[in-house]
Amino acid sequence: MIVRKKYRLIVGRRTIVLGERTLVMGVLNVTPDSFSDGGEFFRAADAVKAALAMERAGADILDIGAESTRPGSTGISGEEELERLLPVLQGLRGRLKIPISIDTQKVRVAEMAIGAGAEMLNDISGLKTDPKIAGVAARFGVPLILMHMRGTPRTMQRKPWAKDVVKDVLSGLRNSVAIARRAGVRTSQIILDPGIGFGKSFAQNYELLAKLPAIAKLGYPLLVGTSRKGFLGATLARNGKSLPVDKRIWGTAATLAASILQGAHIVRVHDVEEMVQVAKVTDCLLNA
Repeated sequence: MIVRKKYRLIVGRRTIVLGERTLVMGVLNVTPDSFSDGGEFFRAADAVKAALAMERAGADILDIGAESTRPGSTGISGEEELERLLPVLQGLRGRLKIPISIDTQKVRVAEMAIGAGAEMLNDISGLKTDPKIAGVAARFGVPLILMHMRGTPRTMQRKPWAKDVVKDVLSGLRNSVAIARRAGVRTSQIILDPGIGFGKSFAQNYELLAKLPAIAKLGYPLLVGTSRKGFLGATLARNGKSLPVDKRIWGTAATLAASILQGAHIVRVHDVEEMVQVAKVTDCLLNA
């Protein structure tokens, strides 16, 4: 186990201390085709209800995505993304007390979402798709999550894999940070995500989890998302068939605990109530 470094993050009018305990980020997909829960919360009313339930279950942050980034997905227009996203933000305004993060790769969506009440930005491309997102984060002073992805959602699970996955992730994240800093994003407002499942082999995902301290040495808080992902389905396969998405909760719990013990500050999950329990117990072990 490691000693988890503490950071201070400015989110709206709040100062959040990262590292005293693990923060749980609940995932809300307002899409018809996400790998884990596509279509379940596609209607705005259902999404609002689910968001409020996640808050009651103990989520510290809500991450809303209106464009599927599952392997093989091709993306949608910014207009369609906003049509899905804005009604949910409007329905949550004044009702949700925890910060809202927006999972997007488009600068216009980022700007509109912040105007509608979002307080964080989460770019899975690490600013490769649209570097101008960094300028939005700098202008509004919101935290920016930079994730490592090898390729694009459409191509990311095609070989060849990186020969050295840790080196590849470190190089990619350094480049993303450099773009963000040049755009004026403060160092204290950057969070890094190694991108578990995004352009890595199943074995490389486990290697990254085991070597998170190497990524922590970059000097930024870490966010890790393993929830329900394909490498867990493959690991837990039965009769040669990947374990269904809705049966991967215990595999998720194991990787979540491992992530925390290796230094993760934020964990991104679908099953909030259960993973809040896992985080609390693992924090007790980490802080013993």
